Amino acid sequence: MPLRDVKSWTILISGFSRTGSYKHGLELFSQMQKQGVTANQFTFSSVLKCCAGANEVNKGKGVIGWILRNGVCLDVTLNNSVLDFYVKCEEFDYARKFFEFMGDKDIVSWNIMISAYLNNGDVDKAVGLFRRLPVKNAASWNTVIDGLMQNGREEDALQLLYQMVETGSDFTDVTFSIALVLASSLNHVELGKQIHGRLMRVGVEDAFIKNSLIDMYCKCGEMEKAMIIFKTSKQSVNGESLTDSMSLSSIVSGYIQNGRIEDALRVFSFMVSENGEVDKFTLTSVLSACADNGLLDLGQLLHTYILKTGHEPDAFVSSSLIDMYAKCGRLKCAWSIFQEAKTRNVVLWTAVISSYASHGEGRETIRLFELMQNEGIAPNEVTFVAVLTACSHAGLINEGCKYFMLMKDVYNIQPKVEHYTCMVDLLGRAGRLNEIETFMSENRISHLSAVWKAFLSSCHLHKNVEMARWVSEKLNELEPSAASPYILMSKTCASDSRWEEAAKLKSMMQERGIKKKPGKSWIQ
Repeated sequence: MPLRDVKSWTILISGFSRTGSYKHGLELFSQMQKQGVTANQFTFSSVLKCCAGANEVNKGKGVIGWILRNGVCLDVTLNNSVLDFYVKCEEFDYARKFFEFMGDKDIVSWNIMISAYLNNGDVDKAVGLFRRLPVKNAASWNTVIDGLMQNGREEDALQLLYQMVETGSDFTDVTFSIALVLASSLNHVELGKQIHGRLMRVGVEDAFIKNSLIDMYCKCGEMEKAMIIFKTSKQSVNGESLTDSMSLSSIVSGYIQNGRIEDALRVFSFMVSENGEVDKFTLTSVLSACADNGLLDLGQLLHTYILKTGHEPDAFVSSSLIDMYAKCGRLKCAWSIFQEAKTRNVVLWTAVISSYASHGEGRETIRLFELMQNEGIAPNEVTFVAVLTACSHAGLINEGCKYFMLMKDVYNIQPKVEHYTCMVDLLGRAGRLNEIETFMSENRISHLSAVWKAFLSSCHLHKNVEMARWVSEKLNELEPSAASPYILMSKTCASDSRWEEAAKLKSMMQERGIKKKPGKSWIQ
């Protein structure tokens, strides 16, 4: 190309950033600079996206420094690119300060920051920011509702969904998908039916949403309705077949979850006869359902099917088998699957480490974790959750603290709520309740309700009523409508023979209309 101006360079860099070839995009930017071509706002937006995607934090900060030093006009698009870079690179303090500094904010700016607070577990600040948002579009509602669900605040998400309906905001395909997942997680079949009715009125004919609708009815125990939707949609929706693995595996899993094993086998047999074989997506989905419901016989039947049909189990199918056997109490079988695997990647290692952790085998979990590292496999955040859980349950305090620091300092994995909860549980089981308060303060995690719940459980374990009362108050501030703080505090008082205080807490629950969700067991 004889003339390479800024426009042609930017088109190429932008193309690489959109396709996920971030390293190539940054290499092109370096070549562009060497040839003396000055970048513009559009170039910088794509370059920052590449820096975030490639996790080149220092390079991205260098680009931002160059922009500021050379007086490049920071329009709202470039501002959003800078903000998005900070958020994706988990430089949250920079993101917060930059957002406040921004003079010209559009709805994208607000959505990026709301999402950042939610990903950081700071739900109240995210909702507060959402309330301040001058104009809310569907993306704003979707972001905050989905974020609340991800943070275990389904009831709050439901209230916002109702508010969205009251404001007259249009539902997008994403909204429908989120709303159906919310109905599933709350086991709220009436909500699911309302969403179904709205879908029929607006005439949404998206195959993924139809599958989500089937999945919702399955999880809410309405198998007949799920089958009706499946059969009536069987031909196609916008040219997409609905007799695919996603909808069929949802139905099989739904029958399993509802204890209708014969029906599950009947649909599974239909899948085999109709398609000749069952794909890996379906196998992993159904194996996961067997694991979650403790159905060893059906899980073994699926394992036999895999072997007889000559399926070459990949890491995901093998990890599903490991998980199924471990959750059904057959740890030796889980270990055999791991040993037989030809390729052992982080997924497979994490599955077997998690299996031993769930069985309370702390020392063996650590041995496997060290062996994994020795083989050159880098652990991921899920691996560390398993290891920290094992250390907590086995009382291995020094080891747990060591691995927590290893995760941060060596593997550059930013702790999430699950890791913090494991650490609080680790300290709590050992009776180091005062150290928990220090740990929470140092890591600035006082906004995470899951951590406070672990703290309260530790107070209950050690019958420390005074500290439990203080923790319970903090938890009630974060989740005023949650039943667990009242129940656990009541049990703590009862364990210390403070019967009047325990009864008072139960009465308070009734007065405030707070109800405990019933538990259930499906173990075979």
